[in-house]
Amino acid sequence: MNKNRVVLPGKPYPLGATWDGHGVNFALFSAHAERVELCLFDETGRHELERIVLPEQTHQVWHIYLPDAGPGTLYGYRVYGPYEPERGHRFNHNKLLLDPYARQLHGNFRWIEAHYGYRFGSSREDLSFDKRDNAQAMPKCQVVDPAFTWDGDRSPAVPWPQTIIYETHVRGFTILHEGVPVAERGTFAGMGHHEIVAYLKALGITSVELMPVHAFLDDHFLVKKGLRNYWGYNTLNFFAPEMRYMSRPDLAEFKTMVRRLHDAGIEVLLDVVYNHTAEGNQLGPTLCFRGIDNASYYWLDQDDPRYYINDTGVGNTLNLTHPRVLQLVMDSLRYWVTEMHVDGFRFDLAVTLGRERHGFDPHSGFFDAIHQDPVLSQVKLIAEPWDIGPGGYQLGNFPIGWTEWNDHFRDTVRRFWRGDKGVLPEVGRRLLGSSDLFESSGRKPWTSINFVACHDGFTLADTVSYNERHNEANGENNRDGHHENFSFNYGVEGETDDPEIVALRRQQRRNMLANVLFAQGTPMLLAGDEFGRSQRGNNNAYCQDNKINWIDWSAITDEESRFTDYVRYLISLRRNHPVLRRQHFLHGRQVSKRTGLRNIEWLDPLGGEMSGERWHDINLHCIGMLLTGDALEGAVKQFPVEIDDTLLIILNADDKEVSFKLPEVSRENGDESYWIYLLDTAQPNQPVDEKRVITSEEVTVNARSTVLLTLCNSVDSLHR
Repeated sequence: MNKNRVVLPGKPYPLGATWDGHGVNFALFSAHAERVELCLFDETGRHELERIVLPEQTHQVWHIYLPDAGPGTLYGYRVYGPYEPERGHRFNHNKLLLDPYARQLHGNFRWIEAHYGYRFGSSREDLSFDKRDNAQAMPKCQVVDPAFTWDGDRSPAVPWPQTIIYETHVRGFTILHEGVPVAERGTFAGMGHHEIVAYLKALGITSVELMPVHAFLDDHFLVKKGLRNYWGYNTLNFFAPEMRYMSRPDLAEFKTMVRRLHDAGIEVLLDVVYNHTAEGNQLGPTLCFRGIDNASYYWLDQDDPRYYINDTGVGNTLNLTHPRVLQLVMDSLRYWVTEMHVDGFRFDLAVTLGRERHGFDPHSGFFDAIHQDPVLSQVKLIAEPWDIGPGGYQLGNFPIGWTEWNDHFRDTVRRFWRGDKGVLPEVGRRLLGSSDLFESSGRKPWTSINFVACHDGFTLADTVSYNERHNEANGENNRDGHHENFSFNYGVEGETDDPEIVALRRQQRRNMLANVLFAQGTPMLLAGDEFGRSQRGNNNAYCQDNKINWIDWSAITDEESRFTDYVRYLISLRRNHPVLRRQHFLHGRQVSKRTGLRNIEWLDPLGGEMSGERWHDINLHCIGMLLTGDALEGAVKQFPVEIDDTLLIILNADDKEVSFKLPEVSRENGDESYWIYLLDTAQPNQPVDEKRVITSEEVTVNARSTVLLTLCNSVDSLHR
């Protein structure tokens, strides 16, 4: 230690490195450590300048205050304690460790054998303590100045019923965009560029959901194959932004991106991974949590603590039942909301976060902590409601305040338009917000996040172009990824120049997106689905940091630009018609005083109400969904529901056209009303030319198409 350096005891709170304008307080939790050293580095991060023993330990937090330290200081820790894997302890002071609370990292990670806390012996079970130093290949933690001029920035706070989510990737979305300066492509600066923001705003989405931006690692086995972890579900630190997404080493870049999106009325949601870390299983590297306090941070096998519980499928599972680990996650979430101004989170493998010793519990400590938190309880919370552990599929079982990715919606819509038999009852449930899954717990239709494609699986274009996965580029002999995609190629596997197949595929894409935007619930679009982005049949492109994943904006054809216009039109229809986004589940109990129609009616092609027998007719592929805009479910005087037009949505997944008898509706003066076409997915261009049809007439619904009609004067004179 520098003999001239002033060292003060410091405080145990807050955890991490905190600059107060005069110096820096360092605080690190470890319940089982015997000694902790703070390692300081020069401005390059290559040379270790000194090691300072943390002099104080309060309530299992080791702490120190350095009056002469400030923003830019580079540091790491070395933690001493027992190396006894059989008891769950894996301390190794030869390994430089990252601060779990580091706000920014400096330098690149490089894979070397010294990252491992052991040496391999003659067999994988013959392991010995490794004394090699890994500091030269580790990034360093950096003390930051959090000051930033937000200029009155406020969250758009988009109500859930009005929310339209757009899932995208910072790097893949911007790296080939010619309107973004070269130096900013693939970065937060690129994501906040005015051309990107203008595009998103013009499309009509309200909320951008960014795939993981927490600092993460490229898995060793991928690096050896010449691949990278593109998706980012391999977290190294829960506070620091990923350095590869920064055009310059300054947190202001992320904050500026958020501010620019907020200025456009667009929320920023983060896909976060608190279920596991990049340290892997018992044979993984010692980089942070494992070396600081392995027995506290991770779920360990109670019978043999050498091994980890692996409910996540990637080697380890964070133990959120430990109060300090729960604190870490809560502090991280609050940091991203309060300091970085994000508007919500999508939680990867969220079932893991709600596990107690007895299994998944919707009243777990994690959920209770979120529920009572005055900050986090007010942001958007989205669960991926599954993991691979026991009882790992929990769709519909999350607590109030949470929404959930609804894969039932995805699979049902894909199967319906593929022409599968016997799916009509499921179609009805999914289009009305999946009340069978969510209503009994007191939640609302918007709880269901409805999608037909996401990052994990086929893109929308690939769903209608491939029967099988084509993941050879991943280097796993095409064994990885989902086996069943409920997809169909319509005669040719992959790309084709056949005009009939190309037209049919595009029409099916129009149908499925119409389902997403017209269903009760919260719609989510995958970036690029609005113009036919393909991953060449790869349904697990997690390791493809290349053109398989990158959006090639220059390759968008005129035909696909028109498809983007179609998606923009769908979004405008949803925005302009509250009947498509009700805040209460529809059960047909309310009746319009003007028309006598119930708020939801299901019609068969003969014009009558769907009977139980018709619902289960496996040969029926056409159905009508009538939504009455002035039959108001949940309306009370203090909280009136928005009155809207009455809409009729006809879905025909048959491979032949169907004659559909429209319901007869009379105006108040006794005259017959008429319907006006708003959309027909059999027509490439939308909106369709205005066409009026008397309510009692039959209309021809083309094969594999969706028709949307509005009842003229159902409430007022077409106030759209």
